[in-house]
Amino acid sequence: MYIAIIGDIRDSKKIQDRFTVQKTLKSILEEINIIYQNDIAANFLITLGDEFQGILSLPNHIMEIIHYIKKHMYPVSIRFGIGFGDISTDINMDAAIGADGPAFYAARNAINFLHDSERKLKARSSDVKIEFYNMDDRFLLKESVNALLSLTKIIEYGWNENQRRTVWEMMDTGETQEVCAKKMNTTQPTIARRLSDANYLVYLDTLELIKKEMERLMEL
Repeated sequence: MYIAIIGDIRDSKKIQDRFTVQKTLKSILEEINIIYQNDIAANFLITLGDEFQGILSLPNHIMEIIHYIKKHMYPVSIRFGIGFGDISTDINMDAAIGADGPAFYAARNAINFLHDSERKLKARSSDVKIEFYNMDDRFLLKESVNALLSLTKIIEYGWNENQRRTVWEMMDTGETQEVCAKKMNTTQPTIARRLSDANYLVYLDTLELIKKEMERLMEL
């Protein structure tokens, strides 16, 4: 079983400097291909002007990859469709383009679902969804993961910019609040208050649970 990831830029037609955004995205995907090369079956690359895809052989760092892309593309918003399943074609490690099969059908279904949800819910819709293709035995576990993914988005929607920067700094460095405060030129109590108001611990616990459940999905 493989994991196909399809991502695309939200409201790409409204972006004024699309060339710069696409150039930034290309650079970020190249970094992903290096950092997570042990997890990747086919490298991430841009397939259309505002869409990209890649194939993973392991689920361990899915959320880290998504976080990396979201953080470095911010404030540009990205949606992600994640499909679990087989790949019917030969897999070219150098690029995911041309690959096809149930994993990609599922990822495309997930992206289409997110598009439909945005039209109905506008900004409050989730930006990550997982799907399987013809695997009904995993339905309940899949829906549990999608509910957790929605919870992370609800938490993110509640962040102001200071909270967002603080959460990302703590997540990416793993440093103490004191070290984080020095880097951000503020005080430890301020960092603690931001993290509390941002529901930081709940957010981390939810991400960890998503990771474990995705690993279970691969094992079933």
